[in-house]
Amino acid sequence: MHLPKINIPKKYIKTGAWVLGIFLLLLIIGGVIAYTKREALLTKMMAKAITKAENDYGLDVKIAEYGFNGLSTVHMKNISVVPKDRDTLTTINDMTIGVKLFPLIFGDVKLSEINLNVGKLNVVFRDSLSNLDFILKRKKKDSTENKTKTGLADLAHNLLNQVLYKIPDNMKITDFLLNVNDNDTAKLSFLTTKATIDDGDLNSTILVNGTESTWHINGTVKPGKKQLDIMLFADNKKVELPYLDRKLRAKLSFDTVRTEMKNAEFSGDDFKISGSWSIKNLLINHPKIAANDIVVSNAKIDADMLIGKNFVALDSSSTVFLQKATLHPYLKYTLSPNKIYEVKLRAPEQDAQEILTAFPQGLFESLDGMQVTGKIRYDLDFYLDSSLPDSVKFNSSLTPTNFKILKWGKTDLQKINGDFVYTPYERGKPMRDILIGPANPNYTPLSEVSSNFKNAILTSEDPSFFTHKGFVQESIRKSIAVNFKAKKFVRGGSTISMQLVKNVFLSRQKTLSRKAEEILIVWLIENNRLVSKNRMLEVYFNIIEMGQNIYGIGEATRYYFGKKPSDLNIGEGIFLANIVPRPKIALYKFKDDGGLKDYLYPYFKFIGKIMAGRGLTATDSSGYGFYNVRLREGLRKYLLPDSTKIDTNAFDNDDPLPTIETHDAPKSLFDRIFGKQKKDTTAVKTDTTKTRKELRQERREQRKKEKEQEKAKQL
Repeated sequence: MHLPKINIPKKYIKTGAWVLGIFLLLLIIGGVIAYTKREALLTKMMAKAITKAENDYGLDVKIAEYGFNGLSTVHMKNISVVPKDRDTLTTINDMTIGVKLFPLIFGDVKLSEINLNVGKLNVVFRDSLSNLDFILKRKKKDSTENKTKTGLADLAHNLLNQVLYKIPDNMKITDFLLNVNDNDTAKLSFLTTKATIDDGDLNSTILVNGTESTWHINGTVKPGKKQLDIMLFADNKKVELPYLDRKLRAKLSFDTVRTEMKNAEFSGDDFKISGSWSIKNLLINHPKIAANDIVVSNAKIDADMLIGKNFVALDSSSTVFLQKATLHPYLKYTLSPNKIYEVKLRAPEQDAQEILTAFPQGLFESLDGMQVTGKIRYDLDFYLDSSLPDSVKFNSSLTPTNFKILKWGKTDLQKINGDFVYTPYERGKPMRDILIGPANPNYTPLSEVSSNFKNAILTSEDPSFFTHKGFVQESIRKSIAVNFKAKKFVRGGSTISMQLVKNVFLSRQKTLSRKAEEILIVWLIENNRLVSKNRMLEVYFNIIEMGQNIYGIGEATRYYFGKKPSDLNIGEGIFLANIVPRPKIALYKFKDDGGLKDYLYPYFKFIGKIMAGRGLTATDSSGYGFYNVRLREGLRKYLLPDSTKIDTNAFDNDDPLPTIETHDAPKSLFDRIFGKQKKDTTAVKTDTTKTRKELRQERREQRKKEKEQEKAKQL
C-alpha cells in the first residue's frame, strides 16, 4: 500500500520556515536577556519567597549567600529557618539546587540536582506547642480562602506530582541531622551521614541515636515514570523505635519494610495508585493490643487505591498475604454529602490449617499448637451512612467445609464438659478457686435452677441462646448504631456463649487480641458442637458474678434470699437477672425495709410482659412479683438509709462489652439495652450540696458495711 503524495506549495514552506526562525530567534534573545538578568531575577525571587514565608507562615528565613552556579543551578550558604516565638527549625551550611529547564517553560518546577553538606532539622514539642505549628496555620488559612469544589482525585494527583517533582535525578546529602525533642522526656536523632541518588539508584546510611543503630533506605526512584521501590532495614539487627516505648508504652520492630509504587494514573474520573507494601518479622507490643509480643513473620499487601471526587477507597482487587493465607479487602470512605463507611472482606475457601498457621504468633495464645483439617472461607459486609446510623448493615460469616479439630492447643476447649476449677478475677487479681462440679455444695445443676430465673435471664441477656451459633448479628448491628450515635462505647453485643468463653478460657485483660480470641473460640465451640447448649448454660449459671464476691446462682440465692435456686419465685428471678450486668450495686436496689426501690417497677413490668407474651410466665398486672422480692433479714441491717445518695456509676463493671446497662434511675429495658441517655442533672446538684467530709464519711461507712456483709455471708 502506497500513501498518496502530498504536494505543499513552496511559498507555504518558506512562510513556515520564516515563522519558526523568528520564534527561535526570539527565544534565543529572551534567553540571552534572561541570562544576563538572572542574578537580578534571583534576588527578586528570593526576596519574594522570604517575604511570603514571613507573612503566610510566620517564618524568619535567612540566607547569607546565594547565586547561580551554572545555567540552572543555585548555590546557597548558611541558611536558617526560625518560626516566630519557636525553636529554630533548620540550619544548612551549604546547599545546591538545580532545576530542569524544559518543564520550567510550562510552569512545572522539577528538580534535577540537590547537593547538601552539613545541615540540621530540629522538631521540638513543648507542651501543646511545636515549631511545626506554622503548617497548621497555613492549612487553616487555606481552608477559609480556597473553598473551591476541587475533587479529591485532582487534589491527590496534584499532590503526588508535587512530591515526585521534588525527587531529583541526582542527589548527594552529607551529614544531615534530624532531631526530635518531645518535651525533654523523649528524644530521637537521625544522622544521615550519606544519601545519594545516581541515575535512579537510592542509597543511604543513617545513624540512629548516635551509635545505637545504623539504618539504610535503599532502592530505586523513577519519579518521571511515577515508580518507586524503597526498602528500610538496619545493620545486623531489627529496626526499632525506642521512642514509641517511652512515649506510648509501645514496642515496634521489624527486619525489613518495603514500599513499592508501580503506577499512578487516572482511570476514568478516579485517580488510581497501584503498589505494594510488605514487612518481615514485625513485632508489636502494646497493653491495649495484647499482653505479650505479637509477631507477624511475613505480610504483604498488593494494593490498588482509588481516589474519586469525594471518596478514598482500597479496591477489592487488592490482596493481603499472611504467609500462605490470602484476603481481599475493600475499604471505602466517602466524605460528602454524608460520611459513609464501607468494609468488605473476602477470604476465599482455603486450607484451614494454613489460615490457623498464618495468624500472628502470640495473638491467640490458647490456640497455639492446635491442629485442624478441612477448609474455611470468610465474608464480611459492613455499611454505615452517618446520616442514617440506624440503617447500618453488618453481616459476617465464617463457613467451614469438612472442618475438624485434630489436636487441641494450649487449652482444651471441651474441659467444661466435666468438673473443673474456675478462678474469678477482680482488677487483675484472683479472688478464689471455685469447683464447678457436684463436690461443691453451691453447685447447681441446670435441672435444679428455677425456670423463673432461667427464663428471666435468657429474656434479658440472650433470648435466642438456644438457636444462635454464638453470635447474634442483629444485636451487633444495633450495638454499632447505638455506639456510633453516642460517639462512645455504651453497648456491646455479647451473647451468653461469649461471656462464658471470656470468663472460663481467657484472661481478664482488656485487649483487642483477647476479644478476637474470644470470638474465634466461640465459633470453634458452637460450630463444632464441642459443648451442648444446656451444659454451657449450666456452667454460665454457676460462674456468673452476682454480687461482691458472690459467684453462681447457688451462692446468690442463699445470700440474697436464704433459698435454694429451685425455689425462686418470678420476682426473685427477674431481680437476679437485673443485677447481672452490674452485680456490685445489687444491694443498693433495696430499701432499708428489705423491699425493692420503686424505680425498678417499670423494669419488672417490661420483662414480665415479654415473658408472658412468650408463654414463660402467667400474665400479672401487679408487677410480676415486684412486691414479693424481700431481702433476707440478716442482710437488711447492712443497708444504707433510703435518704443516702449513692453514685452507682462508681462501681465499674469489668466487662468492656456489657449487654445491658443498669442505673439507679427509672429506666425501661429499652433504655437499659440502648445505654444511658442524658444525665440526671438534678441528682448531681443534690449531691454537690454535701461537704467533702460528709462524702468521705459515707464512703467509709459503705466500706465498713460491705465488710460486715462479707462476714455475714461466710456465717
